[in-house]
Amino acid sequence: QVQLVESGGGLVQAGGSLSLSCAASGGVIFSINAMDWYRQAPGKQRELVAQINRGGSTNYAESVKGRFTISIDNAKHTGYLQMASLKPEDTAVYYCNVPLIATNRGILRDNWGQGTQVTVSS
Repeated sequence: QVQLVESGGGLVQAGGSLSLSCAASGGVIFSINAMDWYRQAPGKQRELVAQINRGGSTNYAESVKGRFTISIDNAKHTGYLQMASLKPEDTAVYYCNVPLIATNRGILRDNWGQGTQVTVSS
């Protein structure tokens, strides 16, 4: 069974950096061409913060633009969210989503990681 496993969250001081990863594993995976990163803080709506599309184009929420970088290493079936100059308002649970995972048994749609907590202290 294919799943997305997130790692890299933790506690960091304001101004610091963290790098999150989202790795697909299990089954026979052909490709992961796009990924989205969302975050959700307590009492707030889920927010799309970064997106990488097939072909490598990227989009970022205005609040993180210039500070976060999204990437995919398809050979490793892993995506990343590099976060720098972190602010307390970045504190949230971060979730990766892969719209399409191509496997030997077909295409899996709307795949979510389990979430990883990022806490930025002031």
